[in-house]
Amino acid sequence: MLSATFRALAACCMVLAFAGSAPAQPSATEGPLPPQQVSPRGWYFQGIAGMASAANRGYTSNAGFVVTDDGVVVIDALGTPPLGEAMVKAIRKVTDKPIRRVIVTHYHADHVYGLQPLKKAGAEIWAHRKGEEYFTSGVAEERLKQRRRDLFDWVDENTRVLKPDLWLEGDTDFRMGGLTFRIVYTDGAHSPEDVMVFVVEERLLFAGDLLFAGRVPFVGDADSKGWLKAMDKMIALKPLVVVPGHGPASRDVERDLVMTRDYLSYLREVMGKAVADLEPFDEAYAKVDWSRFKGLPAFDNANRINAYGTYLLMEKEAFAGGKR
Repeated sequence: MLSATFRALAACCMVLAFAGSAPAQPSATEGPLPPQQVSPRGWYFQGIAGMASAANRGYTSNAGFVVTDDGVVVIDALGTPPLGEAMVKAIRKVTDKPIRRVIVTHYHADHVYGLQPLKKAGAEIWAHRKGEEYFTSGVAEERLKQRRRDLFDWVDENTRVLKPDLWLEGDTDFRMGGLTFRIVYTDGAHSPEDVMVFVVEERLLFAGDLLFAGRVPFVGDADSKGWLKAMDKMIALKPLVVVPGHGPASRDVERDLVMTRDYLSYLREVMGKAVADLEPFDEAYAKVDWSRFKGLPAFDNANRINAYGTYLLMEKEAFAGGKR
Protein backbone atom coordinates (compact mmCIF):
# COMPACT_ATOMS: atom_id res chain seq x y z
CA MET A 1 0.00 0.00 0.00
CA LEU A 2 1.32 3.41 -0.89
CA SER A 3 2.06 5.93 1.83
CA ALA A 4 -0.53 8.25 3.34
CA THR A 5 1.64 11.15 2.16
CA PHE A 6 1.32 10.05 -1.45
CA ARG A 7 -2.42 9.56 -1.05
CA ALA A 8 -2.79 13.09 0.34
CA LEU A 9 -0.71 14.55 -2.49
CA ALA A 10 -2.73 12.59 -5.03
CA ALA A 11 -5.99 13.88 -3.57
CA CYS A 12 -4.77 17.47 -3.84
CA CYS A 13 -3.79 16.91 -7.45
CA MET A 14 -7.21 15.46 -8.17
CA VAL A 15 -9.13 18.50 -7.00
CA LEU A 16 -6.71 20.84 -8.74
CA ALA A 17 -7.22 18.84 -11.90
CA PHE A 18 -10.92 19.58 -11.80
CA ALA A 19 -10.39 23.30 -11.36
CA GLY A 20 -10.90 25.17 -14.58
CA SER A 21 -11.70 22.05 -16.62
CA ALA A 22 -15.46 21.80 -16.16
CA PRO A 23 -18.35 24.10 -17.04
CA ALA A 24 -19.21 26.70 -14.42
CA GLN A 25 -21.89 25.53 -11.99
CA PRO A 26 -23.99 27.51 -9.51
CA SER A 27 -22.25 28.23 -6.23
CA ALA A 28 -23.00 25.69 -3.54
CA THR A 29 -23.92 28.53 -1.22
CA GLU A 30 -26.60 29.96 -3.51
CA GLY A 31 -29.35 27.75 -2.12
CA PRO A 32 -31.16 24.76 -3.61
CA LEU A 33 -29.25 22.29 -5.75
CA PRO A 34 -30.69 22.07 -9.28
CA PRO A 35 -30.77 18.45 -10.52
CA GLN A 36 -30.23 17.82 -14.22
CA GLN A 37 -32.40 15.24 -15.94
CA VAL A 38 -30.41 12.73 -18.00
CA SER A 39 -33.03 10.04 -18.75
CA PRO A 40 -36.82 9.70 -18.44
CA ARG A 41 -36.51 8.81 -14.75
CA GLY A 42 -32.92 9.72 -13.94
CA TRP A 43 -31.37 12.94 -12.56
CA TYR A 44 -28.01 14.00 -11.22
CA PHE A 45 -26.39 16.82 -9.27
CA GLN A 46 -23.17 18.14 -10.82
CA GLY A 47 -20.61 19.47 -8.37
CA ILE A 48 -18.61 22.60 -9.10
CA ALA A 49 -14.98 22.55 -10.21
CA GLY A 50 -12.27 23.08 -7.60
CA MET A 51 -11.09 21.99 -4.20
CA ALA A 52 -13.60 21.18 -1.43
CA SER A 53 -13.76 24.09 1.01
CA ALA A 54 -16.04 25.87 3.44
CA ALA A 55 -16.69 28.45 0.70
CA ASN A 56 -18.25 25.89 -1.67
CA ARG A 57 -19.81 23.68 1.05
CA GLY A 58 -17.72 20.76 -0.22
CA TYR A 59 -19.84 20.57 -3.38
CA THR A 60 -17.22 19.18 -5.77
CA SER A 61 -18.63 15.75 -6.64
CA ASN A 62 -21.71 14.34 -8.36
CA ALA A 63 -24.64 12.30 -7.09
CA GLY A 64 -27.82 11.07 -8.75
CA PHE A 65 -31.26 9.63 -8.22
CA VAL A 66 -33.78 7.54 -10.13
CA VAL A 67 -37.53 7.79 -9.59
CA THR A 68 -39.31 4.44 -9.83
CA ASP A 69 -43.02 3.66 -9.44
CA ASP A 70 -42.38 2.49 -5.86
CA GLY A 71 -39.76 4.94 -4.63
CA VAL A 72 -36.46 6.70 -5.21
CA VAL A 73 -33.02 5.13 -5.52
CA VAL A 74 -30.15 7.54 -4.82
CA ILE A 75 -26.57 7.03 -5.99
CA ASP A 76 -23.97 8.64 -3.71
CA ALA A 77 -24.63 11.45 -1.25
CA LEU A 78 -22.28 14.40 -1.97
CA GLY A 79 -19.74 15.81 0.45
CA THR A 80 -21.45 17.41 3.49
CA PRO A 81 -24.63 16.93 5.53
CA PRO A 82 -26.13 20.23 4.26
CA LEU A 83 -25.65 18.97 0.73
CA GLY A 84 -27.45 15.78 1.70
CA GLU A 85 -30.31 17.89 3.05
CA ALA A 86 -30.36 19.89 -0.18
CA MET A 87 -30.53 16.63 -2.15
CA VAL A 88 -33.58 15.52 -0.16
CA LYS A 89 -35.31 18.86 -0.80
CA ALA A 90 -34.48 18.71 -4.51
CA ILE A 91 -35.79 15.16 -4.80
CA ARG A 92 -39.00 16.22 -3.06
CA LYS A 93 -39.53 18.84 -5.78
CA VAL A 94 -39.36 16.12 -8.42
CA THR A 95 -41.44 13.46 -6.65
CA ASP A 96 -43.24 12.74 -3.40
CA LYS A 97 -42.34 9.05 -3.57
CA PRO A 98 -40.29 7.75 -0.62
CA ILE A 99 -36.51 7.73 -0.76
CA ARG A 100 -35.92 4.03 -0.27
CA ARG A 101 -32.27 3.34 -0.97
CA VAL A 102 -28.84 4.93 -1.32
CA ILE A 103 -26.13 3.06 -3.15
CA VAL A 104 -22.58 4.21 -2.33
CA THR A 105 -20.23 3.79 -5.29
CA HIS A 106 -17.17 4.16 -3.03
CA TYR A 107 -16.29 5.49 0.41
CA HIS A 108 -14.54 8.74 -0.37
CA ALA A 109 -15.48 11.76 1.74
CA ASP A 110 -16.82 13.79 -1.17
CA HIS A 111 -19.36 11.06 -1.96
CA VAL A 112 -20.62 9.96 1.47
CA TYR A 113 -20.79 12.84 3.97
CA GLY A 114 -24.35 13.65 2.92
CA LEU A 115 -25.64 10.23 3.98
CA GLN A 116 -27.08 11.32 7.36
CA PRO A 117 -30.02 13.37 5.97
CA LEU A 118 -30.82 10.67 3.41
CA LYS A 119 -30.84 8.04 6.15
CA LYS A 120 -33.08 10.27 8.23
CA ALA A 121 -35.44 10.53 5.24
CA GLY A 122 -35.87 6.75 5.35
CA ALA A 123 -33.24 5.47 2.94
CA GLU A 124 -31.43 2.19 3.40
CA ILE A 125 -27.70 2.40 2.60
CA TRP A 126 -25.99 -0.21 0.44
CA ALA A 127 -22.26 -0.50 -0.35
CA HIS A 128 -19.76 -3.18 -1.25
CA ARG A 129 -18.19 -5.12 1.62
CA LYS A 130 -14.67 -4.04 0.61
CA GLY A 131 -15.66 -0.65 2.02
CA GLU A 132 -15.14 -2.07 5.51
CA GLU A 133 -11.45 -1.31 5.01
CA TYR A 134 -12.26 2.41 5.00
CA PHE A 135 -13.48 2.10 8.59
CA THR A 136 -11.08 -0.52 10.00
CA SER A 137 -7.94 1.15 8.58
CA GLY A 138 -8.53 4.42 10.44
CA VAL A 139 -8.95 6.38 7.19
CA ALA A 140 -12.58 7.26 7.98
CA GLU A 141 -11.69 8.79 11.34
CA GLU A 142 -8.64 10.62 10.00
CA ARG A 143 -10.53 12.02 7.04
CA LEU A 144 -13.42 13.18 9.24
CA LYS A 145 -11.04 15.15 11.46
CA GLN A 146 -9.56 16.83 8.39
CA ARG A 147 -12.99 17.68 6.97
CA ARG A 148 -14.23 19.08 10.29
CA ARG A 149 -11.24 21.41 10.23
CA ASP A 150 -11.32 22.42 6.56
CA LEU A 151 -15.08 22.45 5.92
CA PHE A 152 -16.39 23.77 9.25
CA ASP A 153 -19.22 24.40 9.85
CA TRP A 154 -20.62 22.39 6.93
CA VAL A 155 -18.90 19.41 8.54
CA ASP A 156 -18.96 19.66 12.34
CA GLU A 157 -18.99 17.65 15.56
CA ASN A 158 -22.40 16.21 14.67
CA THR A 159 -21.22 14.81 11.34
CA ARG A 160 -20.87 11.04 11.21
CA VAL A 161 -19.69 8.72 8.46
CA LEU A 162 -22.43 6.12 8.22
CA LYS A 163 -21.76 2.47 7.53
CA PRO A 164 -24.14 0.67 5.18
CA ASP A 165 -27.22 -1.16 6.34
CA LEU A 166 -26.26 -3.85 3.83
CA TRP A 167 -22.79 -4.91 2.74
CA LEU A 168 -22.89 -6.30 -0.80
CA GLU A 169 -20.89 -9.22 -2.14
CA GLY A 170 -19.92 -9.13 -5.83
CA ASP A 171 -22.48 -8.06 -8.42
CA THR A 172 -26.07 -7.47 -7.29
CA ASP A 173 -29.29 -6.92 -9.24
CA PHE A 174 -32.58 -5.72 -7.79
CA ARG A 175 -35.95 -4.56 -9.07
CA MET A 176 -37.88 -1.57 -7.82
CA GLY A 177 -40.95 0.09 -9.28
CA GLY A 178 -40.63 -1.30 -12.78
CA LEU A 179 -36.89 -0.72 -13.15
CA THR A 180 -33.90 -3.06 -12.94
CA PHE A 181 -30.81 -1.85 -11.12
CA ARG A 182 -27.58 -3.68 -11.82
CA ILE A 183 -24.84 -3.04 -9.26
CA VAL A 184 -21.53 -3.98 -10.88
CA TYR A 185 -18.51 -4.61 -8.66
CA THR A 186 -15.30 -3.51 -10.38
CA ASP A 187 -12.77 -5.62 -8.45
CA GLY A 188 -11.13 -2.68 -6.72
CA ALA A 189 -10.26 -0.32 -9.53
CA HIS A 190 -10.25 3.28 -8.23
CA SER A 191 -10.86 2.14 -4.64
CA PRO A 192 -11.30 -1.37 -3.17
CA GLU A 193 -15.09 -1.11 -2.93
CA ASP A 194 -15.88 0.56 -6.28
CA VAL A 195 -19.24 -0.27 -7.79
CA MET A 196 -21.14 1.11 -10.77
CA VAL A 197 -24.94 1.33 -10.94
CA PHE A 198 -26.64 0.59 -14.25
CA VAL A 199 -30.36 1.28 -14.74
CA VAL A 200 -31.13 -1.30 -17.40
CA GLU A 201 -34.33 0.06 -18.93
CA GLU A 202 -32.92 3.60 -19.09
CA ARG A 203 -29.45 2.51 -20.22
CA LEU A 204 -28.17 4.98 -17.65
CA LEU A 205 -24.89 4.27 -15.88
CA PHE A 206 -23.67 5.91 -12.67
CA ALA A 207 -19.93 5.21 -12.87
CA GLY A 208 -18.59 6.81 -9.70
CA ASP A 209 -14.98 7.91 -10.17
CA LEU A 210 -14.25 5.35 -12.90
CA LEU A 211 -15.03 7.64 -15.83
CA PHE A 212 -13.84 11.18 -16.47
CA ALA A 213 -15.70 12.74 -19.37
CA GLY A 214 -13.61 14.65 -21.91
CA ARG A 215 -10.53 15.04 -19.75
CA VAL A 216 -7.50 13.22 -18.38
CA PRO A 217 -8.71 10.93 -15.60
CA PHE A 218 -7.32 11.11 -12.09
CA VAL A 219 -5.46 7.85 -11.46
CA GLY A 220 -3.17 8.47 -8.50
CA ASP A 221 -2.40 5.17 -6.79
CA ALA A 222 -5.44 3.33 -8.20
CA ASP A 223 -5.21 -0.23 -9.49
CA SER A 224 -5.08 0.58 -13.19
CA LYS A 225 -5.20 -3.09 -14.16
CA GLY A 226 -8.48 -3.44 -12.28
CA TRP A 227 -9.66 -0.13 -13.73
CA LEU A 228 -9.11 -1.41 -17.27
CA LYS A 229 -11.21 -4.46 -16.46
CA ALA A 230 -13.89 -2.08 -15.16
CA MET A 231 -13.75 -0.14 -18.44
CA ASP A 232 -14.46 -3.37 -20.32
CA LYS A 233 -17.47 -3.91 -18.05
CA MET A 234 -18.72 -0.39 -18.81
CA ILE A 235 -18.37 -0.89 -22.56
CA ALA A 236 -20.22 -4.22 -22.36
CA LEU A 237 -23.20 -2.50 -20.71
CA LYS A 238 -23.62 -0.19 -23.75
CA PRO A 239 -24.99 2.79 -21.79
CA LEU A 240 -26.57 5.76 -23.54
CA VAL A 241 -25.59 8.18 -20.77
CA VAL A 242 -22.88 7.90 -18.12
CA VAL A 243 -22.87 10.04 -14.99
CA PRO A 244 -19.29 10.25 -13.67
CA GLY A 245 -18.26 11.02 -10.11
CA HIS A 246 -17.11 14.50 -11.16
CA GLY A 247 -17.90 16.75 -14.09
CA PRO A 248 -20.64 16.69 -16.73
CA ALA A 249 -22.55 13.60 -17.78
CA SER A 250 -21.17 11.86 -20.83
CA ARG A 251 -23.45 11.55 -23.85
CA ASP A 252 -20.59 10.61 -26.16
CA VAL A 253 -20.01 7.48 -24.15
CA GLU A 254 -17.87 5.59 -26.66
CA ARG A 255 -15.46 8.52 -26.99
CA ASP A 256 -15.04 9.00 -23.25
CA LEU A 257 -14.74 5.29 -22.48
CA VAL A 258 -12.16 4.75 -25.20
CA MET A 259 -10.15 7.82 -24.18
CA THR A 260 -10.00 6.76 -20.54
CA ARG A 261 -9.16 3.17 -21.45
CA ASP A 262 -6.41 4.20 -23.89
CA TYR A 263 -4.90 6.62 -21.38
CA LEU A 264 -4.73 3.98 -18.65
CA SER A 265 -3.23 1.45 -21.07
CA TYR A 266 -0.60 3.93 -22.21
CA LEU A 267 0.37 4.78 -18.63
CA ARG A 268 0.90 1.10 -17.88
CA GLU A 269 2.85 0.55 -21.10
CA VAL A 270 5.34 3.40 -20.71
CA MET A 271 5.77 3.19 -16.94
CA GLY A 272 5.99 -0.61 -17.10
CA LYS A 273 8.82 -0.33 -19.64
CA ALA A 274 10.64 2.16 -17.42
CA VAL A 275 10.41 -0.22 -14.46
CA ALA A 276 11.58 -3.17 -16.56
CA ASP A 277 14.56 -1.10 -17.78
CA LEU A 278 15.35 0.03 -14.20
CA GLU A 279 15.03 3.63 -15.35
CA PRO A 280 14.43 6.31 -12.66
CA PHE A 281 10.99 7.88 -12.80
CA ASP A 282 12.07 11.45 -13.58
CA GLU A 283 14.18 10.33 -16.54
CA ALA A 284 11.47 8.04 -17.85
CA TYR A 285 8.74 10.66 -17.54
CA ALA A 286 10.77 13.23 -19.47
CA LYS A 287 11.27 10.80 -22.38
CA VAL A 288 7.64 9.79 -22.83
CA ASP A 289 5.70 11.18 -25.79
CA TRP A 290 2.55 12.57 -24.11
CA SER A 291 1.35 14.44 -27.23
CA ARG A 292 -1.84 12.36 -27.67
CA PHE A 293 -3.16 13.45 -24.26
CA LYS A 294 -1.41 16.77 -23.64
CA GLY A 295 -4.21 18.87 -25.10
CA LEU A 296 -6.88 17.40 -22.85
CA PRO A 297 -8.22 19.31 -19.82
CA ALA A 298 -6.54 18.46 -16.51
CA PHE A 299 -3.39 17.10 -18.17
CA ASP A 300 -1.01 19.58 -16.55
CA ASN A 301 -2.37 19.02 -13.04
CA ALA A 302 -3.00 15.29 -13.15
CA ASN A 303 -0.63 13.57 -15.55
CA ARG A 304 2.61 13.55 -13.60
CA ILE A 305 1.01 12.24 -10.40
CA ASN A 306 -0.83 9.65 -12.50
CA ALA A 307 2.42 8.54 -14.08
CA TYR A 308 4.21 8.37 -10.72
CA GLY A 309 1.44 6.35 -9.12
CA THR A 310 1.49 3.97 -12.08
CA TYR A 311 5.29 3.71 -11.89
CA LEU A 312 5.04 2.61 -8.25
CA LEU A 313 2.23 0.21 -9.12
CA MET A 314 4.28 -1.37 -11.92
CA GLU A 315 7.20 -1.78 -9.50
CA LYS A 316 4.85 -3.55 -7.10
CA GLU A 317 3.50 -5.80 -9.86
CA ALA A 318 7.02 -6.60 -11.06
CA PHE A 319 8.11 -7.51 -7.53
CA ALA A 320 5.05 -9.69 -7.03
CA GLY A 321 5.69 -11.42 -10.35
CA GLY A 322 9.33 -12.03 -9.46
CA LYS A 323 8.34 -13.75 -6.22
CA ARG A 324 6.16 -16.34 -7.99
